[in-house]
Amino acid sequence: MTEERDTTAEMRVEQVERVPSKFRFTWKVLLLALGALVLLLSFTRFVTGAVDLTSAGAINATVALAVPIGLAGLGGLWSERAGVVNIGLEGMMILGTWGGAWGAIQFGSPWAGVLVGLLGGAFGGLLHAVATVSFGVDHIISGVAINILGLGITQFLSKVTFAEMKGGGDTQSPPVPKLDPVSIPGIGEPLKSLEEQRWFLLSDLAGILRGLTTNVSLVTVLAILLVPLTFYVLWRTAFGLRLRSCGERPVAAESLGVNVYTYKYVAVVVSGALAGLGGAFLSLVASSAYREGQTAGRGFIGLAAMIFGNWRPGGLAAGAGLFGYTDALQLRRGGESVHALLLLVAVLLAGVAVYQLVKQSRTQAAVFTGAGAVIVFALFALTDSIPAQFTSVTPHITTLLVLSLAAQRLRPPAADGVPYRKGQAK
Repeated sequence: MTEERDTTAEMRVEQVERVPSKFRFTWKVLLLALGALVLLLSFTRFVTGAVDLTSAGAINATVALAVPIGLAGLGGLWSERAGVVNIGLEGMMILGTWGGAWGAIQFGSPWAGVLVGLLGGAFGGLLHAVATVSFGVDHIISGVAINILGLGITQFLSKVTFAEMKGGGDTQSPPVPKLDPVSIPGIGEPLKSLEEQRWFLLSDLAGILRGLTTNVSLVTVLAILLVPLTFYVLWRTAFGLRLRSCGERPVAAESLGVNVYTYKYVAVVVSGALAGLGGAFLSLVASSAYREGQTAGRGFIGLAAMIFGNWRPGGLAAGAGLFGYTDALQLRRGGESVHALLLLVAVLLAGVAVYQLVKQSRTQAAVFTGAGAVIVFALFALTDSIPAQFTSVTPHITTLLVLSLAAQRLRPPAADGVPYRKGQAK
């Protein structure tokens, strides 16, 4: 009987989630897309001489900058797949940054800090679940309140804890115990030698592999593993099916015996825990201490990455990686690297214009996209570098542009943000 219910629920959820399209995203398509991207980056590096486009340092920085954004996005994915909008990810990350530093200092272990940071974010998620699921508070209002509360709580706790410690203060903690990075032994030097040859494609592949396999934190490895784990749990298990049904058709799920309240609570608490883990990463791995304002809006950027990924783990990871990559380039050699990206963007826009014209028969859209490609290429050809004032906002501009281009194919869960009460009419 249980198997029949699961099968019926799965059919209903998949019918709601299915988007009419001839295109099907598969692992083969993903590998082809990654290969094409590496080839295009190699071509751009070869033409412009901007070595940081595929250098090990840039890739390593990309991963470090993408992890907290990706974890916040995963948190939003869990919550919204269960039908609860989580604007409070920023506040939960703030609780995670403070909890990570306090736990590491208090117990003398960075892993204790990771656990406390995770629990701090889960606490914020629990508050959001109580407000939205049990009391029916508007999801946006509750999320904003969590953001304000997270900031206020950490400011108070810093004054009563860190201010009393040597090296600490009202807005920052003393230095925290650090997590030592790890590397795959025996491949760093050979890859470095190959990267320094500046050969087309081979040196670029060596730089990318070296950046992914050397001086990487174990928390980074954990964060990367959470992406396929989330996909497996939410799309390949009965638990995930029931949770997603709560975000698509909660009344139908209730009629099949699913405790909608319980699944929403679990999803939102897990959401907060993932955001808290992202916050702990900022204070324990990306920095040497907790500082007020350390999240810098990454909770909101994580939401943008989730939307870019169409509420899917793989697309979310790509969105976080895109933001992390542009941020890493502007932090290292902003003017040169971002200027080289103009050529890459021009080629991509030209490709999109051809696709719109040939495959979609959207002449007007193709004309506008092609015009954009010409303008971007003209900027690349007529300038030698990008002013520093503009390179600092490159990640944010990139996020807005990508979201704008992806808006037409987005499909959030059908009941995302819709108030639910047990026993309500369908």
